[in-house]
Amino acid sequence: MIDIHCHILPRVDDGSSNFTESLLMAKQAESEGIRTIVATPHHQNGKYNNFKVDILQKTAELNEYLQSEKVDVTILPGQETRIYGEFVEGFKDDEIMTLGNVSSYVFLELPTSSVPRYTDQLCFDIQMLGLTPVIVHPERNTELLENPDKLYRLVKNGAASQITAASLTGYFGKKIQKFTFDLVEANLTHFLASDAHNTKSRTFKMAEALDLVEKKYGTDLLYYFIDNAELILDGQDIYREIPEKVKRKKIFGLF
Repeated sequence: MIDIHCHILPRVDDGSSNFTESLLMAKQAESEGIRTIVATPHHQNGKYNNFKVDILQKTAELNEYLQSEKVDVTILPGQETRIYGEFVEGFKDDEIMTLGNVSSYVFLELPTSSVPRYTDQLCFDIQMLGLTPVIVHPERNTELLENPDKLYRLVKNGAASQITAASLTGYFGKKIQKFTFDLVEANLTHFLASDAHNTKSRTFKMAEALDLVEKKYGTDLLYYFIDNAELILDGQDIYREIPEKVKRKKIFGLF
């Protein structure tokens, strides 16, 4: 299994605080059946900046350490970049990297409570570079929760999205869990990943989430998520279903 979103690199953001914690995270991932992790430290989020060249170096260091500790988990380089106006320039300047540094997929993080007005245009500009923007954890964005048609428009126009295992399993609350189900059922998401930050409060939950996917939706969707993670790291296009708008239940007497 591949986890394409994880804050396992030590001492770079609000994820792992040291090599020991990274080791414990890797062991926890291994126990869930995860053999490959894309390290995606925060970048340009107002607090943390992690540039491509530094991520490559730190990923190599962590892999060397995990090998010395006999942990059978491979770390690949990646990045979780907060949306900002100069994203395209950042990529051209070799500051921003794709997932695994081998794919054509780049993470794009929206602010927690809003969707900037230029998001549609930026996603278009990113695609003009031959890249696919992946909106991370859209289920936890307040504006998308209230107006999911904005995500529908982004996905319909070529963007992809990644939901979080802990959202699907209810650890972020029932409202976010319900919205996560809505996104799955409307074909508005393409990846399931952990967004793990540590081994206590923000853990992987991948095995639990995939079990839930299989029980609730069947093996086709289970392998859809598993295969899409593999496809991007093989440099291939992902599977997609035709996106639909999230259906909102009407409240009697108001509509």
